[in-house]
Amino acid sequence: MKVKNYRWIIVTLLFTGTVINYLDRQVIGLLKPTLEVEFNWSETDFGSLMSAFSFAYAIGLLISGKFIDKVGTKIGYSVSVIVWSIAGMFHAAARSVTGFGIARASLGIGEAGNFPAAVKAVSEWFPRKERGLATGIFNSGTAVGSVLALILVPLIMQDYGWKGVFVITGALGFVWLAFWLIFYEIPSRQKRLTNEELLYIEGDNDDETGTQVESKNSASWYKLFSLPQTWAVITGKLLIDPIFWFFGIWLPSYFSAAFNLNLKVISPELLIIYGATIIGSIAGGYLSSVLIKKGWPTLRARKSVLLFVAILELIIMIAIARFVTDKWVAVGLISIAVAVHQAWATNIFTMASDMFPKEVVSSVVGIAGMSGAIGGILFPLLVGQILDVYKAGGNLTGGYNVIFTICGVTYFIAWIIIHLLTKKFTKALIPQPGLK
Repeated sequence: MKVKNYRWIIVTLLFTGTVINYLDRQVIGLLKPTLEVEFNWSETDFGSLMSAFSFAYAIGLLISGKFIDKVGTKIGYSVSVIVWSIAGMFHAAARSVTGFGIARASLGIGEAGNFPAAVKAVSEWFPRKERGLATGIFNSGTAVGSVLALILVPLIMQDYGWKGVFVITGALGFVWLAFWLIFYEIPSRQKRLTNEELLYIEGDNDDETGTQVESKNSASWYKLFSLPQTWAVITGKLLIDPIFWFFGIWLPSYFSAAFNLNLKVISPELLIIYGATIIGSIAGGYLSSVLIKKGWPTLRARKSVLLFVAILELIIMIAIARFVTDKWVAVGLISIAVAVHQAWATNIFTMASDMFPKEVVSSVVGIAGMSGAIGGILFPLLVGQILDVYKAGGNLTGGYNVIFTICGVTYFIAWIIIHLLTKKFTKALIPQPGLK
């Protein structure tokens, strides 16, 4: 049976997979108070578990990108989901820090495949003018998964305990996998796809000068690292991902220090902020897609949205640092800041599919994602040093203000580097045959 607009079924699968991905990784944070009591964990123990996930996730991004490009999106994404779902459920059997550490590391390895696979699927199923919107939709699953965790974990915990939380949330991946295996296939092999939609999807396989851009050759990491396009995507992740990690880790503490927020109960302030990322992710992709449909060159549209984000972030961060004294004003400004960050993330992901042949998109996204994860490991060290200095001086809020200013400037620096690396837009060809 032929289905019209089948590509939107695909993006629904990608969105749902991303929701489950972030739901599974958020569970342990919400169960932290319970697990600390049962296993007598110290803060150092819990920090070690978070480090195990982060390091494994960084390595997994590099490996999974190459693996998915080699075996294809359908198999590659399936393997990723199987690994992270089993790892999520394995938490229920862990009895020590070492056991939980193995589970967290395995979860990181598996979950690393989500974004390389999803971006590659978008490049396979969507023409350039729709990739921004499609990427924004599936990327919004990160926020939905985080918010859903806040709701589901307490509900499951009431009837099935903490072990049940890990088992049930982990099992959701297998439910999703059944739909993925049934409904996903590349467009040329998808029997449910109409001929009209197939022609529409493949209608811009040429670049904007009319030159054929696709290549059936793979590329080594060395080859990819030699290309300025790769470094443009790396820059967008390495410098900017740590800022979002900062918001995820330290935002509750900031509100506690600046506005005496009670962190022992679910906070509507934080729910509003994290929920805003859903809007930003979709809106950022939609905006660049609209510009392309209006006739703007692809990369000019993406970089224009990135420039808009950089300027807005600079203004917002300085405003937060210098002028905000009211809690709800801070909520409003930070909500905008995290929303437009997701607009940045969406367009960086989409640029990878714009500038590289489909055969290497997952590899590039994996490399860039690994860079962002490394930045996410290193940036907290700087944050901690700054906060300790200001805390010793009795002005912890002042330390946060310095960090907000650094964050605002960083977006603009990242945009300048990306612009210089991509001044001449040519899709990265991989012409050498036989590269391994």
